[in-house]
Amino acid sequence: MISVYDCAKATITGSTCQLRSFTINGYNKKGDMNIGGIFSLYSGEAASQIPFTELRDIALCKKVYERLLAMIFAIEEIQRDPEFLPNITLGYVIYDSCTTIAGVLEGTMKLLTGQRKAIPNYKCHTLSSAKAVIGESYSSTSIPIARLLGLYKVPQISYGATVTSLSDKNQFPSFLRTIPSDLYQAIGIVHLILYFGWTWVGLVSDSSDYGLQGSLIVKEELVKAGACIAFFETIPAIYSEMKIQHISETIRKSSANVVVIYSIDTDLYPVMEVIARNNVSGKVWVVSDDLAQSYLFTKNEFVKTLQGTLGFIVRRGDISGFKEYIYSLNPQSNLDDIFLKDFWENVFDCKLPSLDNSNNNLTKESKICKGNETLEGMKLDFFNLADLRYSYNVYNAIYAVAHALHDMISCKPGEGPFTNNTCAVLQNFEPWQLFNYIKNTHFRNKNGEEVFFDMHGDPPALFSIVNWQVTTENTFWYPEVGHFESIADGNQILTVDVPAILWNDGHGKIPHSLCSESCSAGYRKAPLIGQPICCFSCIICFQGEISNQTDSTECLRCSKDSWPNERQDKCIKKVIEFLSYEEPLGTTLTSVSIFSAMVSATILTIFLKHHHTPVVKANNRELSYLLLFSLTLCFLSSLIFIGCPTHVTCILRQGAFGIIFALSISCVLAKTIVVVIAFSASNPNSNLRKYSGPRLPKTLVMLCTTVQAIICISWLIVSPPFQDENATSASGRILIECNEGSPVSFWCMLSYMGLLASVSLVVAFLSRNLPDSFNEAKFITFSMLVFVSVWMSFIPAYLSTKGKYMVAVEIFAIVSSGAGLLFCIFTPKCYIILLRPEMNTKDYLMRKREFKNEIN
Repeated sequence: MISVYDCAKATITGSTCQLRSFTINGYNKKGDMNIGGIFSLYSGEAASQIPFTELRDIALCKKVYERLLAMIFAIEEIQRDPEFLPNITLGYVIYDSCTTIAGVLEGTMKLLTGQRKAIPNYKCHTLSSAKAVIGESYSSTSIPIARLLGLYKVPQISYGATVTSLSDKNQFPSFLRTIPSDLYQAIGIVHLILYFGWTWVGLVSDSSDYGLQGSLIVKEELVKAGACIAFFETIPAIYSEMKIQHISETIRKSSANVVVIYSIDTDLYPVMEVIARNNVSGKVWVVSDDLAQSYLFTKNEFVKTLQGTLGFIVRRGDISGFKEYIYSLNPQSNLDDIFLKDFWENVFDCKLPSLDNSNNNLTKESKICKGNETLEGMKLDFFNLADLRYSYNVYNAIYAVAHALHDMISCKPGEGPFTNNTCAVLQNFEPWQLFNYIKNTHFRNKNGEEVFFDMHGDPPALFSIVNWQVTTENTFWYPEVGHFESIADGNQILTVDVPAILWNDGHGKIPHSLCSESCSAGYRKAPLIGQPICCFSCIICFQGEISNQTDSTECLRCSKDSWPNERQDKCIKKVIEFLSYEEPLGTTLTSVSIFSAMVSATILTIFLKHHHTPVVKANNRELSYLLLFSLTLCFLSSLIFIGCPTHVTCILRQGAFGIIFALSISCVLAKTIVVVIAFSASNPNSNLRKYSGPRLPKTLVMLCTTVQAIICISWLIVSPPFQDENATSASGRILIECNEGSPVSFWCMLSYMGLLASVSLVVAFLSRNLPDSFNEAKFITFSMLVFVSVWMSFIPAYLSTKGKYMVAVEIFAIVSSGAGLLFCIFTPKCYIILLRPEMNTKDYLMRKREFKNEIN
């Protein structure tokens, strides 16, 4: 590495009681039109560190010489083209600003006045003033130049100043640049951060306009895109160890793994020293252009901390012949270049004799330059000729001025851009006239790249993205891993070669930088009170809702006929559910119902076959036939409940069930009352004798059944049952069921059945001990107990179930209560008829009872 250059001796003028000033160095080559150049070849001492109680030289340090040579090379290349600017000689006037505000102001005034001394508002062509100025490198030094040149409308083209405020033509009317504005760099940084999914980001900037404006744009764009700022720290303009320690601790403790730095390298250096000393690693640093290839951080102490850094830097360009031009340099043949002497002595570690042969600057220990040294073959660490970036901007800036001059001398009278379509006079044109041509110039350079300025004086935004990777010598190299381009129509294109990136741990896995881990599909983000929007908890979607993407802020409700899957990340069609004949439950209930109906029909057949026997004739055989027939219909009516409900079956099922069951219970009630009347009528003084006979039970059955029929018909007229698709009662299922229409009517029907059953139970219970050989009261009592128990259990079971299970409960109640009546009332009689025929005789009855009441 070449050692630090010392700035040429700064001349201190005035005594200690006068204002302190210094004379900057420069040189010129006269031409018909001179182009000014101001370069930060040496770095001066910061004003805050200069004591005004003593007089001393400004500290001098390293220079950037390559850009100055690019300017001279471009001018000489243009001069060699006889058709480009014929009959015009381009000259140049170059000053070193020493990277100070005082230096750039003094150099600018010299360029304006054409005098060796800076005399404001005075112009003399002794040295010939510059018609355009190239420079400066930094935004902090370009702004004072732009304000001063803007007063006189002298065009200025910067190759390195990126601060956004310089695009304001009200403040800086004659400022242009060949490096993109920080606005586009900041947008590119945001695009890169979002590309990798980083939403939890720290920001560090210096206190200059460059750092503050650039970092604020990054912050605004990140927040606009939904990302969050974990911290925002500003490096103080005046060194403060406490503040620097605070910044280091903030970065170390933060959960943000990505830190964006918008600063110049000299301001960041003390901060990064403390960070490296505190062994802060594992962070991804995203740095702006001034840091992207800074030599200050090539020391071994920064390798562990800064490896994997991603830097934005102006795109690289090629200058054909520039390398050969550098190799051809020699202080003997370039006597005007006062900076080449320092450069030569640094490269070859020798001392050049003074041009006046006085050799006053030589000592006995000095190594004298032989004069035959050559740069070709030397390892020029000072230059990076294979990676021209800022020098390429200088090269384009010179050509922009040259093309503007070409357009100006090509102007035809009457077609000019000025008042009355006049043209500028080459021998005596104003700077603002040249600026008009420069800002409107549009050409392709030798690389085929378009060079032009937009309405803000900014060029097309083209950036390279470099990755800090560690070499075998434990230093950094900076391979390009991506590009960012902002096209004229406002679209931005980001290209990243992710596999080529080595991250902070030296591997290819993309780090995460999130305040909260992403919520997977099926969950939604719930913000945490008092925290940024990037900090949240994940809550599973409510029942019936889904989220089909990560980090969803809300859940979507599925449509009526669909339901979330188990992961709740998509809606699936609900299962259509009803009690079908094919499923086991439906098959079982169907079989039981048919079997029960067949048993009832079989008993009816037995009774019809033995209709002349005393057992059948006892207790009114016609009622027994009617009861068996109604029970058969009851069992069969349960089949209407099975299968997919339709409008017709919904109307029929409850009405048929209610009327048929009312008929059955009415028969039981009539049989019970017949027993009571038959026993009471045996008393000669009883008033019930007139009710004995077959008319009362028939009338009773008809009356009780008619009441139920009226209830059911009224129900069907007022609010009939209908088919309903119930999509809300059961998760993931659509229940095809019968809506009862009027629940009041439904419960009235059941209540009336319950009333008949209760009356039958009470009457049967009271007449259970009547002395009749074939008295059915006991059996009716048992049957009514079964009936009432079943339907009392039915009510809570029915209310607590949905869908096909509700239907199954009702079918079970119908079948079990009907089976209770059939078993309790008719099984004893079938037993006597089929197995004990000797008991089914009048003689047997006469021997067993003294009292007999035969009813036919």
